Amino acid sequence: MSVEMGWSLVALAVLVVAGLIGYAWRLWREVQRREAAREEELARAHRNCLESLEAIATAMLGDQVDLVEGALRCKVMLDIIDPALLDREGFKVFDEIHRRTAHLHTHSSRQDLSAKQRFAEDRERIALQEERYTALHEAARQVLTFKREWPHG
Repeated sequence: MSVEMGWSLVALAVLVVAGLIGYAWRLWREVQRREAAREEELARAHRNCLESLEAIATAMLGDQVDLVEGALRCKVMLDIIDPALLDREGFKVFDEIHRRTAHLHTHSSRQDLSAKQRFAEDRERIALQEERYTALHEAARQVLTFKREWPHG
């Protein structure tokens, strides 16, 4: 192999490596951009959930919403933020309400029930609400405290 050919191969190798470095850098920037977008989307989802939690908890404390329905909505929002939150003592009642009402019909399936069946389910919801009234109000207060202290709470 001639010296000229050797230098040509070295130059070609340098160009190939430089091209690969440029491509790797571009890919790294794209990963960084996507990660930033994902983090912003997660932060936005958390903000939306926190706003919803505040509205629901405030309505629960003012008895402006069915407490069982409020508990179910709070459970969903807390689950979106971090499923481990439902293990907190103050929030366990939300998970309990969810478990105890999972068999009840909602939305269109509720409309398919007879009036007698709907009434029976309504009585069950009301009884559960009365049984857990104090715990649900306390959990709503805990939600408001959690929202004020987020993200450190």
